[in-house]
Amino acid sequence: MDTITRTMLIAGWMGMAGGVLSGAAIGLFFHREAWMGGYGSFRRRMTRLGHISFFGLGFVNLFFALTHHLVAPEPMQTAAVGFLIGAVTMPTCCFLTAWRKEPFRHLFFIPVTGVTVGIILTLAELGRTL
Repeated sequence: MDTITRTMLIAGWMGMAGGVLSGAAIGLFFHREAWMGGYGSFRRRMTRLGHISFFGLGFVNLFFALTHHLVAPEPMQTAAVGFLIGAVTMPTCCFLTAWRKEPFRHLFFIPVTGVTVGIILTLAELGRTL
């Protein structure tokens, strides 16, 4: 197994672990009706988004590892780096924005750009390979 596939598998499973651990941590307080301003509050929504982004981007990294390994064996370091940037910075941006809306909400372009670059380069490689 090559380095990119191994790295992305580890990143994907670390995302799953991050989702479980963050869910366990914030789950300790979900029973409180007014916690973080109530269920529909911005802070609570951003916290939930941070929790679920661990899982979502973890799955993206696992799918990328599978795609790279089975379909597109050419080195795809830039795409992998884009997905890794997204996986690290999306939950970070969500939790920081839940904590302090300003100025952290302005950082979401970082994970969005990372994942977008990863997707575009992966699709380009698939178009070239298939």
